[in-house]
Amino acid sequence: MTPEAPVFSEKSRPSSVEQLTYLIKARYPLIYIASPEEERVEKLLYHKVAERCGARPFSWSITEGFVDQDPDQSDWGAADKAEPIEALKWMKAYNKGKALFVLKDFHEYVKNPAVKRLLRDLARDFPKRQRCAVILSPVLAIPPEIEKEFAVVDFDMPNVDEIKRIMGRLLDALRGAGNETVNAWLAEFDHDEVEKNKIAEAALGLTAVEIENVLAKSLVMVKRFDVLIIHSEKEQIIRKSGILDFMQPQETFNGVGGLDLMKEWLGKRAKAFTPEARAFGLPEPRGILMLGIPGCGKSLMAKSVASLWRLPLVRLDIGKVFGSLVGSSEEGIRRAIKTAESVAPCILWLDELEKGLAGVASSGQSDGGTTARVFGTFITWLQEKTSAVFVIGTANNIKMLPPELLRKGRFDEIFFVDLPSAEERETIFSIHIQRRKRDPANYDLKALVEATEGFSGSEIEQVVISGLYDAFDEGGELNDEHLLRGIEDTVPLSRTMHEEVAAMRDWAKSRARIASSNVVPEQREMTRKLDI
Repeated sequence: MTPEAPVFSEKSRPSSVEQLTYLIKARYPLIYIASPEEERVEKLLYHKVAERCGARPFSWSITEGFVDQDPDQSDWGAADKAEPIEALKWMKAYNKGKALFVLKDFHEYVKNPAVKRLLRDLARDFPKRQRCAVILSPVLAIPPEIEKEFAVVDFDMPNVDEIKRIMGRLLDALRGAGNETVNAWLAEFDHDEVEKNKIAEAALGLTAVEIENVLAKSLVMVKRFDVLIIHSEKEQIIRKSGILDFMQPQETFNGVGGLDLMKEWLGKRAKAFTPEARAFGLPEPRGILMLGIPGCGKSLMAKSVASLWRLPLVRLDIGKVFGSLVGSSEEGIRRAIKTAESVAPCILWLDELEKGLAGVASSGQSDGGTTARVFGTFITWLQEKTSAVFVIGTANNIKMLPPELLRKGRFDEIFFVDLPSAEERETIFSIHIQRRKRDPANYDLKALVEATEGFSGSEIEQVVISGLYDAFDEGGELNDEHLLRGIEDTVPLSRTMHEEVAAMRDWAKSRARIASSNVVPEQREMTRKLDI
């Protein structure tokens, strides 16, 4: 009876070791592995892949020539063969059974016409004699003339189980040698599977060497494994991209006034990136789009989510994506996406999204279609992504957003952030007064709330700051008079751009989810008065 062939879904995709084993057993002659983790990949190739395939492993480098990786074989009879052409000729002449040749940094030499010819010869010869050559390089660089001869494998970064093994090795070396603080932490950590998972998930996206280094750094600095220190290692990866910015927010949900429905929605998904959520059958959250009036807490909410979920916050400035050279903009957005995925799980924040995507509709006439192609790459990734990257988009001008972006499936939910209600304005006043080291109970919050009808959260913050300036200039303490004076001097955006605000609210009635349970009757009344 013929065994049933395995069916691979995206979630059950074979591991890199399994993929390589299948390819070599299927007699693929040339394989290209793009990975910065040379040492880790080599060990897996020699001790797992070669053993499973019954092949004798050899490694080659320009500095050492060939090295036999099989300790039980001593009479293999190869000279150094450090020159690339001589190495390929020796591989072609090798006649002692199955072999796996690992060529390190060989991408530097494949542009040579003689090397290309020899590689094509090997591609025809190797399948007959069950040989395979693997080029192991940190970059993918195959000349177009021979790209059809290669199978390309992107080697997986360490998964949660591998990271736990690295953690275990570090802890084993630490046991008995640490101080009392370390030993006390170890006693708790050994039995805390939840914390172990959090540390392992925080380190996803780092190489094995980076993981070992940052865990050791954490032990030295704070005598325990710390998520924030692990995130600092990811910051280095993000900075090197030149397009993404690593944010270190201090904001929490307590510092955001109102928006209780959105807080509740996000709070329910705080554990959604854990293995327990996957085992329960939950998919990883895709993201949210926050639309609404400027200054009402969209950016603040994005920062507070990162603190709540204990995930790194990465900001994408779409303006940095666009370059002057043909094709550089498209490559820029692909590089930004790949970098975000490499540090997943993380939050990718796109602030004022409509400005970065302005001109998509007229892109063919204005910039040769560059903006449209960048946008197409981005929304396709939004729709198809399987990585644990939670996307938060914020936008003020709804009309400037391309309709494709608002389609269900790009984001889990679209929230509309309206002006704060009276109750929310009181909370916002309390937050900002308390943040300036003063007691909100010493102020007439009811009068301040009544006077700030139609004010946004950022406008209330500026009222408090303006009042502080006045009090400091007078040499006294901040009081209600200073705050009321600041309110009188402020013309809120809801009046300056009344028509636009009314249009946004009208749009959101049936197209978006309201972020706050406080339906704002006073705002409707204000709109009616202004219309009169």
